[in-house]
Parts: sequence; C-alpha cells; structure tokens
Amino acid sequence: GSNAYSQSKGAVKGAKVASKRKDDEDGTDIGDGGDEWAQGKTMVKPPDQLDLSEAERSYKQISSVDQLAIHFVLEGNLLHKDSDEARRQRARDGIPEEKTAEVVSLADTEDTEDTPADGAEDAGDTEEGAGEERPDSLEISLGKKERKLTNQFNFSERASQTMNNPMRERECQTEPPPRGKFSATANQWEIYDAYVEERRKQEKVKEKQKVLSSKKEEDKGKKKLQLVENQSDDITKVAKVAKIIERMVTQNTFDDIAQDFKYFEDASDEFRDQEGTLLPLWKFQHDKAKRLSVTALCWNQKYKDLFAVGLGSYEFTRQGQGMLLFYSLKNATFPEYIFSTMSGVMCLDIHKQLSYLVAVGFYDGCVAIYNLKEQGPQPVYRSTARSGKHTDPVWQVKWQKDDTDNNHNFFSVSSDGRVVSWTLVKNELMFTDIIKLSTEGPVSDGKEGMQLPAMGSSLYQSQARSHYFTIGVYPQWPSLFYPFTACGTSLDFHKQIDYLFLVGTEEGKIHKCSKSYSSQFLETYVAHNMAVDAVKWNHFHPKVFMSCSSDWTVKIWDHTIKSPVFTFDLNAAVGDVAWSPYSATVFAAVTTDGKVHVFDLHINKYEAICQQAVVAKKTKLTHIEFNPAYPIIIVGDDRGYVTSLKLSPNLRKKPKEKKGQELPKGPEVEVAKMEKLLSLLREPETVPQD
Repeated sequence: GSNAYSQSKGAVKGAKVASKRKDDEDGTDIGDGGDEWAQGKTMVKPPDQLDLSEAERSYKQISSVDQLAIHFVLEGNLLHKDSDEARRQRARDGIPEEKTAEVVSLADTEDTEDTPADGAEDAGDTEEGAGEERPDSLEISLGKKERKLTNQFNFSERASQTMNNPMRERECQTEPPPRGKFSATANQWEIYDAYVEERRKQEKVKEKQKVLSSKKEEDKGKKKLQLVENQSDDITKVAKVAKIIERMVTQNTFDDIAQDFKYFEDASDEFRDQEGTLLPLWKFQHDKAKRLSVTALCWNQKYKDLFAVGLGSYEFTRQGQGMLLFYSLKNATFPEYIFSTMSGVMCLDIHKQLSYLVAVGFYDGCVAIYNLKEQGPQPVYRSTARSGKHTDPVWQVKWQKDDTDNNHNFFSVSSDGRVVSWTLVKNELMFTDIIKLSTEGPVSDGKEGMQLPAMGSSLYQSQARSHYFTIGVYPQWPSLFYPFTACGTSLDFHKQIDYLFLVGTEEGKIHKCSKSYSSQFLETYVAHNMAVDAVKWNHFHPKVFMSCSSDWTVKIWDHTIKSPVFTFDLNAAVGDVAWSPYSATVFAAVTTDGKVHVFDLHINKYEAICQQAVVAKKTKLTHIEFNPAYPIIIVGDDRGYVTSLKLSPNLRKKPKEKKGQELPKGPEVEVAKMEKLLSLLREPETVPQD
C-alpha cells in the first residue's frame, strides 16, 4: 500500500513538474495564486434562466437523417509512434526507441514531503534549472537528436538512357595528280628578268584595283547624287513658292522701308542750299560673315535688285576662309546664294550680258568663275599653279567682250605685277600675260609734295593726323623678291575704247596701258603718295577718270593731261570711289572714319554736297556702288555689313532746259557738262575766299 501511494504521489509530482516546463515553453506564467482560482469554481446562473426538470432535459430520439456528403477522401500515411506498426518499422530500420523523461525516485519525494521548506527551495531550484538548463536536460533525457525518417511511401527512383548516334564511315579515291620532270639553269639575269616580270604583273593588278575602286567611288557618288536629287525634287517643287512667300512676309515686316524706298522724297532739300542727305534703308548681314570684311561689291546689270558681296580680310595676319553672297532688295533677311571659299575673296565682277557668270579673285592668287545656274558650292573654273595662277593677292577682275572665237574672257591684276587675260575654253581656263608692271617711269617733279614710300594697301594703316600721312603694315611682298616689279592694286577698262585700260599700283602711280603693247606704258601718272586703291573711268566722258588712295585724296584726271584736274582732301583714308550712272559730274567716296562723301562737280567744284556718317564709330567703310537703275547706293564695312542708302533729290538733279535753248538728249548732256567744266578749268578763275 505504501509503495502504491508513493508511486502515485511521485507521478503527481512528476506531472506538476512537466506542466511547469510546458508553461515555460509556452511563455505563460501562472503566478503565486494560480491554484486558488483553479479550485474555487462556482456556477453562476442568470436570474431569468428557466428551471427544467430531468424529463425536460433529456434528449428525444428521432429517426436518423444522413446529412453528410463526402466530397474528398485522402488516406493518410502517418503512423502513431506508439502503435505496433511504428515499433515494427523502427525495429526493421534499426532505430532505437525514444527514452522517456527521468522519474523522480521515491526517496526524494519522501524527503520533500518531510521538509516542505527545503522542498520549496528545491522546487525553486528545479524551476530555475528547468528554465536555464532545459536544453542540456533534453539532451540527457533523449540521448541523441531525433533522426528524421525518410518518406517510405512516396520515394521513387528513375533512370533514363539517351540514343547513341550511329557511326558512319565514308571513303573516296582520287586520281593522282599528273607529274612531270623539269630542269633548267638559273643565271643572275634570268632571276632579274623574273623579278621584273613579277613586278609588272603586280603593277597591272594594282592599276586594275585602282580602276575598280574609282568605278566604285563613282557609282557611290552617282547613287548619292540620285538620292540627293530625289530628295531635292520634293523640295524644289515648293522652293519657288516658299521663296515668294518669304519675300512677301519680309516686305510686310519691313513695309515702312519699302515705302521709303519707293515713295519717300526729302522735302527739306527745297530749303537747303544745294545740299542733300542719305536715307538709310535695308541693312544686309549674314551670321557666318560677322568676322569678315566686305572686300567687293557689284550690282547685277540684268536684275537691278540683285548684287554680289565679296567677304574676306585685308589684314595679313588674319587670313582664312571667305564667302561670296548674293542679296536681293526684295529679301534683306537672308542671301539668295551662298558660296564658301577656302581663301578670302578680294574682288569680283558680274558679266553684263550673262548675269549668271561671276568672276572672283582670291587672296591666295587664284581666280575662279562661278555659275549661278549650276547647283554646287564649287566654281566651274579655277586657276591653279599649272594654269598660271597669281602668286600674290588678286586685287581686281574685269569682264571683257568675247574674243574672235566667241570665248568669254576677263582680266585680272595682282600684287605680283602681272596683268593677265583669262579665257574660258571648254572645261579649261587659259591665261595670257598682257603686261608686267615695273617701277621704271617718270619721277615726280615735286608739285604734289614729297613722295613717300608705299608700304601697304589703304586698309592697313594707322593715321597720323598731324602731318596728313599714313603708314601701312601690309608687307610689300613683290618688292622683296622682284626689285623692279610694281604691285598692281586696281584696274579699269575704258567704256568706249576696248583696248585702253588703267592700272593703279602700290607705289601711287597710274599706268595707261593698251592690250596691243605689252612692253611699255602709253602714259604714267604720278598720282598719289600711297597705294592707289581704286581707279574708275567716267561712264559718259571718254577722257575723264578718277582715282583714290590712302593718302586721303580723291583726284579727277583727264588722261590727256599728266596733272589732276580736281583734287579733294577727305581728311581720312579713302577706301573706294564710284561714278554715278545718271550723271557725269556726280561721284561718291567712302572713308575709314565711316563717312560717305557725295560730290556734284556741276553744283560745287570744291566741297562735297553731302558728307554723312552712316555706320557706328570705329567702323571703317571699305566699298561703295551705285545702283544702275534706282537712286540708291550700297556701302560695305569691315564688319561684314552692307547698308543701302537712298539719295535725296538734291543729290540726283538733272540740268534744266533754258528758254529758247534745247539741250542734247541722252549721254550727250553729261558729256557737255563735263566739257564745260574742263573748259572752265583751262581758263584762269578766281577762287572764292571766306
């Protein structure tokens, strides 16, 4: 009995210890009064609960109704570890059975009963031990970790084999190559001949490859041209219409300028004493030409609203690319044609009859012909070193009448002292030296002052106003290599006599020459103290021409007299002069101080009737041209801008007819005016004094 009691008591105590461990695992803590609330349970009835008898509380048997519907059944393969089948499986696999927790001995339980205080301490120790040393106790109680069993029912093992490609053998027989015996002796010359022959074969192969490559490049070029043409065909369909619309828009934008160009007349000229003004109209500029200077201007004689502009640089240290632009008065915002050049453009001239042909001279000594009908940026003709190109900058080009074979030709003058005639023959530019300039000639008698050495062109100078002289910085290249060669700077042909022409030089002299005489000058005029920048024949009078220079003077000449008829000092270096196309006595000049000077010798033989600054300060005017039909002029400056100006009525007066006297009509009127002036100059006259 005592043994049974002790066993039951030990089992109860072991169950309590196991429950405490389980609570520790679950993380719950009952506390000190856990047993008290578990023992004192009482049933609490609500006051409105019904009191039923035993008979009322009993269940009534009714007929069973099968309301269970089985939708899915899956037989499991799990076994309870305490079942017989699980034991047999462990025995078959050799797995040892799991050990149960250690049972507290009866003696220990009795000791704990006799000493409750010590038992409480032991219980606390066991609780602490259970919380701290539980992993070790599990290892002690279980011995080894549980081995995970493999699934005995779902395991399958699979194997597969691949097909092996069958092996094949193939054999073939060939005929043996033919054999022959050869024997020869090799000498030194035979080896040399063999090498020469081999080299010839290699050269032939290279030539064939070059021909093939050139053909391929030509084919590629043709394909590209075809693609461009196909693309351009779509554009050209609307190009003309787009250009017309662009002109309409620009004319609407600058309507006030267009109205001034057509209708405006300065009414204040009636109150001025024979003086006039210049009205600024359009200003032409191109973004890519801002750093270049205007080096040439020329109006188209057929299309009166079209003019050409040459762009380059007059400074020796700032040479680079140039441009050739064509502007129209109908559209001042953008050029009609644009040509970029590798060298700076120094001069140009448009053919009078064939207005699509333009002759251009460059700083590197080349001359070229541009055809506006041809689409492409390159000129149709261009001189080279083999075809007689100049060695120095070309300062002037002028078209002439066709030769006896109806070939177009033009003339050019350069700093190398050569005056060359160029003829357009088929696809080649042929040249002929007309005359070579030299420094030999009449010496000045001192009337025009001391002759200063010419050291540069008109636009390479710094002005010293105290003694009216100019020092250039452009080097005199031809004088370094050719001591007896004169540098040509300007050229112009007589309007009526085809073979007569004038050449201005860097030494300040003007030579009258003929196409028929290449060994001598017809006449030499000691004209200026500096380089002659321009020389122009009068449009009406056959004897009169004009010249300008960087010595600040403009001179009017009669080619039958060695001394000038008129001399005008403009107080600044003169860049260019131009005769008016409507009067023999009107001309204009531009100076480096930004002013335009307009003279009418019929009104005033001593001073300009208009002197007006048309550009900003520190801007130098380089060239000027009269329009052949409209009363406007265009001037270019060293910043790439071209400004158009309208002449007031006083600047374009025509002679009035007197009562009972009929003046001759046409050019004879202008010739008579100039003849009258020349006759007056031959007679002694008194100069008005202030």
